[in-house]
Amino acid sequence: MRVAIMQPYLLPYIGYYQLAAAVDLFVVYDDVKYTKKGWINRNRMLLNGRDATFSLPLRQGGDQLDVRERTIDPGFEPRSLLERFRGAYGRAPHFAETFAVLERALGSPSRGLFDYLLHSLASVFPHLGIAAPLRVSSTLGVDRALRGQDRVLATCEAVGATHYVNAIGGTALYERDAFRARGIELAFLQARAFEYPQTGAAFVPWLSIVDVLMFNPPERVRERVAHGYDLL
Repeated sequence: MRVAIMQPYLLPYIGYYQLAAAVDLFVVYDDVKYTKKGWINRNRMLLNGRDATFSLPLRQGGDQLDVRERTIDPGFEPRSLLERFRGAYGRAPHFAETFAVLERALGSPSRGLFDYLLHSLASVFPHLGIAAPLRVSSTLGVDRALRGQDRVLATCEAVGATHYVNAIGGTALYERDAFRARGIELAFLQARAFEYPQTGAAFVPWLSIVDVLMFNPPERVRERVAHGYDLL
């Protein structure tokens, strides 16, 4: 069984979804520290031909809080973010069907950051043809004191993984021999470049999946999610 383990992110780039499409089980970390300068609650879209950040505003919280302990600011209204997408992409060729997906993805009543993001992922996966079920890391009984590679290995063993697939950015973090010693094969996913017509003068790569869906027909996006990468 192929497994991937990732933090949750807000409408991440296509490579995140390719990772989910490449495995049989997708584990999402809820019991790891929230990273302030990461991409958990923010991403990038195209606005007037240039990249612009969109985000979920959070209540203030201590640096030691886990992702599942962070909460969205009570003043946040999903409709305001949806209207930002409408303003940015209202004339995109696939606005209507993509906007319907976004309404579902951002429509959770939860104000817990993790639950909100998990709902978003679960809403987008079927639209992209992703069949891998989602599992929450805290339900697996893995020792939270473990860190880095040791925690990944323990998580893989908890779910019976035979293969672990990670994003290409993790090549310096994991050792193939350590995985093989536990009966697990290690692979890294490299997303292939995917350029398509946008509204700006120059193509802006690796934006949120929102951008990909706005400018490409669903069947083309599903093909790229399923096959537009290499496993190394």
